[in-house]
Amino acid sequence: MVGVTSPTAPARPVNRRHWRFTGWLLAAVWLFFLNIPFVTALHQPELWRRLLGLGAVLAFAVAYVLIFEWGRSRRQRHLPIPAGRARLLIALLLALGLAGIPGTDGDWLATLVFVAAAAVFLLPSVESLVVVVLAAVTPPVTSRLVPGWESESTVVFAVLLASFAMFGVSRLAQRNGELQAAQQEIHRLAVAEERARTARDLHDILGHSLTVVAVKAELAGRLLELDPARAAVEIADVERLAREALADVRGTVGAYRGVDLASELAGARSALAAAGIVAELPETVPELPTDRDELFGWAVREGVTNVVRHSGARRCVIRVDPAAVEVGDDGRGPAGEPAGAGHGLVGLRERADRLDATVTVARAPGGRGFLLRVTVPETNGRAHG
Repeated sequence: MVGVTSPTAPARPVNRRHWRFTGWLLAAVWLFFLNIPFVTALHQPELWRRLLGLGAVLAFAVAYVLIFEWGRSRRQRHLPIPAGRARLLIALLLALGLAGIPGTDGDWLATLVFVAAAAVFLLPSVESLVVVVLAAVTPPVTSRLVPGWESESTVVFAVLLASFAMFGVSRLAQRNGELQAAQQEIHRLAVAEERARTARDLHDILGHSLTVVAVKAELAGRLLELDPARAAVEIADVERLAREALADVRGTVGAYRGVDLASELAGARSALAAAGIVAELPETVPELPTDRDELFGWAVREGVTNVVRHSGARRCVIRVDPAAVEVGDDGRGPAGEPAGAGHGLVGLRERADRLDATVTVARAPGGRGFLLRVTVPETNGRAHG
């Protein structure tokens, strides 16, 4: 008899209709090797033997294709194969092979090749090994027990070859399933990271902008009767800030918005002045790599937002050097909140982690006020300088 090679591994789930057809085709093409018991049944002189043999071989072929496609589809969808159902299906294949003995005589042993291959594909390792061993020893044993059945070494070789090939196919299918699951998880994490990035940017942008808008609107309300001209200027600033915040939100959603240190220092000067806080800002900004310039810009934005919103400070000092930026005030800090508990600081730390930078929030020297400091290690500075 001719040795049987197992069907190929399940394909990738791209173009599922094409690969579903291919799976059926590859499962069915190997049934060509059932031609020997089929021909034996076809030449039986007695009609009932002929019909029984042909019917058993055809039923076996259909069952094998359906069983293989069922197992392949479950592996493709990353679903476990129920061991109990797999045992029943293997037993069904064996029963169909045995049912054809009156019409196929000793050639029914060819069906053991498919039984062994299906067992390797569907059953746990130990159980499949038992089935393969039994399928391999059955031909020489039955040749001694049943007169007229010749011992065919090719059947034993075919069982072992098909089982070995199917073992490789099943492991390949398992690895493909794990790879697809990993790709799906990577995609899910990428989507989650993008959502977190967008939420972080929106929080930082709107938190700062709306804080300044609220401060300026409050100032305009106080000046409305005392100094209408100044109140009109502040209201104009509120309108400008609202439009800028809208543009920032659109830019963030479009993933093309950038932050730079110089712009944030200019915005900090305006926000602190509106809040009545004396600002001490650097006159010049050192030349920085783009990623560090952006990080320092976010640090200034977050620090000034917290000073205006929480501190009750009268004075704010911002210092910048090539390796660090710090925002300090002489206020009370966030009332009832531990340092660094805000969502904005969480986002700032996430940005700093990308440059191996350190974010420090602590009481200012002397115990009055808070100090926010972002420091980039010198090794990082040399790499990006």
